[in-house]
Amino acid sequence: MSAAARQIRRRTPAREGLPPRALQALRQVFGLRALRPGQGEVVARVMRGDSTLAVMPTGAGKSLCYQLPALLSEQRTLVVSPLIALMKDQCDGLCDLGIDAVAWHSGLNAEALAATEAAVADGSARIVFTTPERAAEPGFAEVVNTGRAVGLLVIDEAHCISQWGHAFRPAYLELAPLRGALGKPPVLALTATATEQVAEEVMAQLGIPAGGLLRAGVYRPNLHYRVEPQADEEDKRERAVALVQATEGTGIVYAATVREAEAVHALLQEAANAAGQPPQSIGLYHGRMNAADRNRVQDAFIAGEVRVMVATPAFGLGIDKPDIRFIVHLQLPPGLDAYYQETGRAGRDGEDADCTLLYLRGDRGVQQFFMAGRYPDREAVSAVLRQVSQAGEPAELEAVAEAADLPAARVRGILNLLAGERLVRRDGQGRWRAAPGRRLDDAALARVLQACEQRRDQDKAELEAMVFYAQTGTCRWQVLLRHFEPEAGHPACGHCDSCRRLQAFEALREAEAAQQAAADAGAQPIQVLAAGTAVRVKRYGLGEVVSGDASSLTIRFPGGAERSFHPDFVRPARQRRAVAAA
Repeated sequence: MSAAARQIRRRTPAREGLPPRALQALRQVFGLRALRPGQGEVVARVMRGDSTLAVMPTGAGKSLCYQLPALLSEQRTLVVSPLIALMKDQCDGLCDLGIDAVAWHSGLNAEALAATEAAVADGSARIVFTTPERAAEPGFAEVVNTGRAVGLLVIDEAHCISQWGHAFRPAYLELAPLRGALGKPPVLALTATATEQVAEEVMAQLGIPAGGLLRAGVYRPNLHYRVEPQADEEDKRERAVALVQATEGTGIVYAATVREAEAVHALLQEAANAAGQPPQSIGLYHGRMNAADRNRVQDAFIAGEVRVMVATPAFGLGIDKPDIRFIVHLQLPPGLDAYYQETGRAGRDGEDADCTLLYLRGDRGVQQFFMAGRYPDREAVSAVLRQVSQAGEPAELEAVAEAADLPAARVRGILNLLAGERLVRRDGQGRWRAAPGRRLDDAALARVLQACEQRRDQDKAELEAMVFYAQTGTCRWQVLLRHFEPEAGHPACGHCDSCRRLQAFEALREAEAAQQAAADAGAQPIQVLAAGTAVRVKRYGLGEVVSGDASSLTIRFPGGAERSFHPDFVRPARQRRAVAAA
């Protein structure tokens, strides 16, 4: 195991002010003798009843930070999570440990729903997992507070409250009122990424005090970042195929568009087939696939039946696969937050993993295109709200889009913006309705349009930060860390492509300085032999210089083989032997 892997896997003694019963439960129930760095302080705060925003890198063990306190509490823990598959896995895992937990979401059949509701009502469910949409439904707080009062509200992927609240899951915007309806229990917000601005907004919305922010650190020494500039689309696709073929283990290849994902998926399948590998070892995942196909290929990836997943950003949230060895990005992500989230899915076992961005200058235009269609004008906003308000019952997204004569993707963004102003709401079935007593007056419309403008400016800044990362010659990790932790000092990582390039340059400078020092001291300087010079190399015999400098000479030997040597090991051949060799 590498030194980097040992560093990230190192655990610290669980002596963060935890009572003996907590340490006993950690050993007896979870089978752990110690906590990872950062876990102990978060667990201690939760057990004291202190609201907390914990920013912990992927794989740092965020789930244990609420599971251990929940086991020791007589009250209920409510966990809001955005992904049904993830909450199911966590719920099943807790049940296997003998901890009463249920998952409450729209995917339950009638029998499972009845059993879940009964476990909530009679108080047997100690931990309840649910989606933001279910938690936002009217009356949910009252129901989940019966049988056993909620003593801790946990919000996973908490950055969605700020960064993706409008564009990703608008129901996250309802979680602040939910806490109030539950009687304001302590809240534990969890995320792997949060800039200072995002952290401040999340804490303000959830009522977390300034001292409640805990950062376990973003740096993960086992992730090795590099950027490879590409000449054109064809070169980029060829390089992606070559990287996948040359890299062992499981990996994800991210594309910004469905079209690019499908094209590279086909190329990788062809390459796998030519290499005698099963084409089904290359999976494809994007939002246009039906749910059954997405679930099938995701399960195959988790099980190891699919070695490489080619996917759009729709894939990855909640993926708990520890042995992902590489991440390849075919196009620029929209910003450093998204890039860190996606690359952070690699190396969760602490072993080394490579994160490669194949950079083509024109790829900036892909994100700019998405950005241009993301923010609506006044007429479009008014048309969508009018259709929702006039509907006699909650309306499906497609029905609203058809009535407003707008693309469904545009309507989805408008509805999310309107949800941010509490002008519309989405129910548990994903249908939209106007919020009671709210109307789109000039002031509200101005706020929506101003929010669009602010978000557009922020998106532009995030994209430019991503472009800087791709083009810079400085340490890749320093760029990431300065984005998330601007107040802290960050030394160069020493293992990204930029650092390795700098190390090679410094080695060359040192060699040149040593040569100059030797010359100044009267020593014989290293002779740089011209191309075509006949030379002799000990143990290899006669050859001819192809190219070289003061640090390396490339020699071609009879038969065409070429090897490189330090000039100290190469001597000009005697003239008669050179003639004979000729």
